[in-house]
Amino acid sequence: MAHRTRSRTATAQLRIDGVSRTFGDRRVLTDVSLVVGPEARVGLIGENGSGKSTLLRIVAGLDEPDAGTVEVPLRTALLRQELPYPPDETVGRVLEDALAEATRAVAAVESASAEVARGERGADARLVEALEDADATAAWSASARQGEVTAGLGVDALGLDRPVGSLSGGQRSRVAMAALLLARPAALLLDEPTNHLDDEAVAFLERTLAAWPGPVLFASHDRAFLDAVATRVVDLDPAPMPFADVVLGDDAGSGYGLRSSRGGYTAYLAHRTAERQRWQQRFETEQEQLNALRHEVAVTARQTNRKDHYQGARAGLTKFYSDKDAKVTSRLVRNARVRLEHLEREQVRKPPPELHLGGLLGPSGGVREGALALLARATVARRLVPTTLAVDPGAKLLVTGSNGAGKSTLLLLLAGRLEPAGGSVQRAPGLRTALLAQDVVFPDPALPVRAVYRAALGEARAEAVPLSTLGLVAGRDLDRPVGALSVGQQRRLALAIAVADPPDLLLLDEPTNHLSLALAEELEEALGTHPGAVVLASHDRWLRRRWPFPVLPL
Repeated sequence: MAHRTRSRTATAQLRIDGVSRTFGDRRVLTDVSLVVGPEARVGLIGENGSGKSTLLRIVAGLDEPDAGTVEVPLRTALLRQELPYPPDETVGRVLEDALAEATRAVAAVESASAEVARGERGADARLVEALEDADATAAWSASARQGEVTAGLGVDALGLDRPVGSLSGGQRSRVAMAALLLARPAALLLDEPTNHLDDEAVAFLERTLAAWPGPVLFASHDRAFLDAVATRVVDLDPAPMPFADVVLGDDAGSGYGLRSSRGGYTAYLAHRTAERQRWQQRFETEQEQLNALRHEVAVTARQTNRKDHYQGARAGLTKFYSDKDAKVTSRLVRNARVRLEHLEREQVRKPPPELHLGGLLGPSGGVREGALALLARATVARRLVPTTLAVDPGAKLLVTGSNGAGKSTLLLLLAGRLEPAGGSVQRAPGLRTALLAQDVVFPDPALPVRAVYRAALGEARAEAVPLSTLGLVAGRDLDRPVGALSVGQQRRLALAIAVADPPDLLLLDEPTNHLSLALAEELEEALGTHPGAVVLASHDRWLRRRWPFPVLPL
């Protein structure tokens, strides 16, 4: 039976004990146990669909586990991906609501102080409780904190009278983050907190979390952020465990176990590589031992001592030695079977195959000559300043800039999905492009993944390049409805469709968002050797630091 408790202590730890969760026939979490102490910052990582968001929702009380217990501080809050306000509500009202608890705490202190001064019964206890609430919400510094947070996240530039319905996705994310930090919960739960944040906002968030007095549990694909913030990294991908504990039929033991390592992403990489090697070596050693024991049982059981048969007085000796050898043989078989049964129970399961990007093919139409696209002072009102750009065959270009600088707009112009308000955009005749947008929408969410892939590419191309060979979608997900996939899994499917029939120009908008850490690195490596042209827009600092090709700042 699932159980959830809240502690009133502001610095209480966050404890997850034996939590399991299954959706339909899909196991997501099994017997997950984790403790996040005060001032600890634990980063959750893993393949899309490994249960990171589900675990955060369970801890936040928005979902119920099938089994296990969760203990959280009284004031525990989850970063909302969407603001729970009508479109006409203002940014100022959102921030005012975030400070409401602190405002009430100050009022309660003032009221209780007045009661103490009047000598009212029980006023001392009420004052103590009010002061505790004021301290817990950092009420005394609320006004100063608002200025610091709104400036640090760039929310002050939006204007307090701005309706939230007029904000971009990235701007709404910043307002949601500002509201959460202003509310000053005892424990923070963050799901992809750096999505849509520019460098300055991320740097501010890193400093804020480093000084946060309570537990912080966050899921992130941002490798630089993990390195800067995490005191521990917890990987929800399948972990080594006894084969007998894994339910038959679960694909590769999905949803079982977790792996934990101290430090940030760099330390995790070394830990994961070493542990994977140990897991593989243990599995291979145990399989050799199992084969040897099975052979020993089978051969020894058939063994019989072939003694010479003597006549007369020697006949009794023959039976004596035969009986003696039978007892020895029986003991050897019994011992071997005991060792075999023990090893079969305790043998570690086979390391599941990890998703690996199958590489990028060259453009199916062959290499073009001449510029693929030319922008001459192309502009879009309030979205893109005049921009001049030439994209040649095979070019690799990284577009950077803050939120609202026009990165996504530039990709839409190159894709021919948007016309400029000023200047010009020329695209080569018959230019084939593919755009991986930040927000992926499939028209029929009930359609199985295989069918979506075939419908997008056509039967012939889907047959020539099977989805399973691209390494972007797990085998267990091929027959699931596309609407049942996580956001990250849907983006991986969209990327698979884009690269399965490679265009002349591949346009990628924040491709590492929601992509697993391992796949993000493989994608970066594959883009470097891809023969087609690529224009990539990204906030990913890890990617930008290692990008060896031209960069266009907006």
